[in-house]
Amino acid sequence: MTRTTPAVAPAGATPEQTPRTEREALYLSFGAQIVGGVYGFVLAQFTAALSLAGDDPFALWAAIGAAVVAAVVSTAGYWRSRAQPEQRWRRDLPAWLFTVNTISVVVVHVALAFLATYGLYRLLALGFIGLPVVTFWAVVLMAVTLGLSAYFVYLSSSSITTQRLSTLLMAFIAIGTLTATITTPDPEWWTVHFSQLGTFDDLSSWIFNGTLIAGGLLVTTFAVHISRDLGALVEAGTLVHRGVARFVSTAFVVMGIMLAFVGICPVDVNLWVHNLSASGMAVAYLVLLIAGYRNLNGMPRAYFVASSAFLAATVASVVLFIVGYFSLTAFEIIVFALIFGWIAVFIRFLGVAGRKDDTPGGMAA
Repeated sequence: MTRTTPAVAPAGATPEQTPRTEREALYLSFGAQIVGGVYGFVLAQFTAALSLAGDDPFALWAAIGAAVVAAVVSTAGYWRSRAQPEQRWRRDLPAWLFTVNTISVVVVHVALAFLATYGLYRLLALGFIGLPVVTFWAVVLMAVTLGLSAYFVYLSSSSITTQRLSTLLMAFIAIGTLTATITTPDPEWWTVHFSQLGTFDDLSSWIFNGTLIAGGLLVTTFAVHISRDLGALVEAGTLVHRGVARFVSTAFVVMGIMLAFVGICPVDVNLWVHNLSASGMAVAYLVLLIAGYRNLNGMPRAYFVASSAFLAATVASVVLFIVGYFSLTAFEIIVFALIFGWIAVFIRFLGVAGRKDDTPGGMAA
C-alpha cells in the first residue's frame, strides 16, 4: 500500500481556520468569561469607588485583565499552530529563534489587547462622565472584555503569516502612538519633537516607549518569515538574486533593533544612542528601498512604482525640513509613517509575487 506524503505548503500561504481552531477559541473564550466574571466581582468588592475614569479607573483594570488573558491565549495559539501544514517549517527553527518569535508574537498581542481595551474604556468614560461601576456591571463588563480578548487573540495567533505580522505591526504602532498622544501630560509635546512623548515618567511614556520596543521586536520577527518567503520565490525562479533573502532579512533585523533602541533609550536617557538608533532605522529603510531596484528584480512592476513614490516622498520630506517648511515633529512623524507604510506595501506585494493575474473571465492569464 502506497503512502502519500502531504505537499508542503508554499511560503506565505494563509493558514486555514479549521473547526478545531474555532472550537478551541470558543472554549477559551468561555473560560475567560468565567475568569473575567470572578475578576470583576473581586475587583468591585476591594475597590472603594470603581468608575470608568478617575483615580482608580475601570479602564486600567480591564486592560490589565485583557493583557493577561492575551498572554496565555496567544502563547497557546502560536505554539499549537505549528501543527498546521503551512506552519510546520517553524519546527525546524533553532530553539532560541522560535522562542524569540514566540515572545514577539505574544508581546504584540498583549500590548494590542491592553491598548485596545484601555482606549475603548477611556472613550466610554468621555460619554459617561462620573458613572460608577457597580458590582453587576463590573462582572458583566469584565466577562465580556476578557472573553472577546481570548477569542480574537487566539484566532489571530493561530494564523500568523508574514502578511498577518504586517497587519499586526501597523495596528500596534498606530494604536500605541495615538494612545500615547492622547494620554500625555504635556498637551504641547508636538512643539518639541515626536520623541518628547517618551520623556515623561508616566503611563503615556511607558506606552510610547513600549510600543517602539515591542514594534522593533516584531520587525525582527519579520526576518524569519521574509527570509523563507523570499527563498521560496528564488527557488521558484520569480526572483533572480539568490542572496536576496539574507540581504533583506538582515536589513529588517537591523531596522528592528534600531527601532527597539529608540524606545529603550529615550532622549532624556541617552540622546546620542537615541538619535543614532533613529538614524540607523532610517538608513536601513533607505538601503532596502534603493537596493530593492536590483535585488528584488522579479517583483510585480507596481511594487517598484510604489517604491519610487515612497523614495520621492522621503526626499521631498527631507528637503522641506531643511528649508524650514516642516517642523522637527512633523518631519519625524512623516518619515516614521513612510517607513511603516513601505513595510506594509512590501509585505503585501511579497505575498502576491509570482502569482498570475486573473482575467475578466476568471481564468488565470
